[in-house]
Amino acid sequence: MVINTNIAALDAANDLDQSNSALNASLARLSTGSQLVKASDNPAGLAESISLNAEIGQTNAANDNVGNATSFLQTQDGYLQQVGTALDQMASLAVEAQDNTTTQGSDYNAEFSALASFIANTAKQSFNGVSLFAGTSLTVTNNGAGGTVVLTGVSLATLNAYTTLATQDITTTAAAVTALAAVTAAITQLGTDRANVGANEETLNYTNQELTVLSTNLTAANSQISDVDVATESTNFAKDQILVQSGTAMLSQANQNPDNVLKLIENL
Repeated sequence: MVINTNIAALDAANDLDQSNSALNASLARLSTGSQLVKASDNPAGLAESISLNAEIGQTNAANDNVGNATSFLQTQDGYLQQVGTALDQMASLAVEAQDNTTTQGSDYNAEFSALASFIANTAKQSFNGVSLFAGTSLTVTNNGAGGTVVLTGVSLATLNAYTTLATQDITTTAAAVTALAAVTAAITQLGTDRANVGANEETLNYTNQELTVLSTNLTAANSQISDVDVATESTNFAKDQILVQSGTAMLSQANQNPDNVLKLIENL
């Protein structure tokens, strides 16, 4: 038994300090929901989590690009559907104008010209500042590593089957026959263009599904590293609380040991 150094109290204080540290760590994890409150909690895991978070962000950004491109294509196809409706009506007008028994040729031609102008105006439409029908291909970033997919463009403005419609008229039977051939060519071109738009959209739909699955799996992997298991951590918290309470009681008891030495001295 000694007076100057209370070994039992020092040991109890050291144990209490460790229990307090563990209790505070559990409290921090439970309050934040994360296992990685400090870099020292899991240095290797923190580095991997940072990398995974970056990859998740890049993947989601690529998926946003795909979503915007899909909206572009859907807008394109919506306009082309209306162009198809106009072409169908123009074909009907061209056939009706070939009837030599009618005197309404000028009326037919007025509607035919108006529909041709509608198609010409459609060629000028844009989506978020990007021309819908300039004919240029559309490059879309489709993964977090910067990979791209090139989508076929659609042209309503460059010299093609659509632009020839503006020069047609159906005021005479002969002109109506020629105009019908031009409209038929435009309808054939429309079929090709809508098929290309559909193929582009299908590609992006598959890409969207792939990126969604990838993002989900990356998020799950990151969760295993960074998210706290509340059930397990709650158990640890309860255990550490008991250790702190018992450690405090034992430290108090250890601090009373020198009193026994005093009792021995008093008996001298």
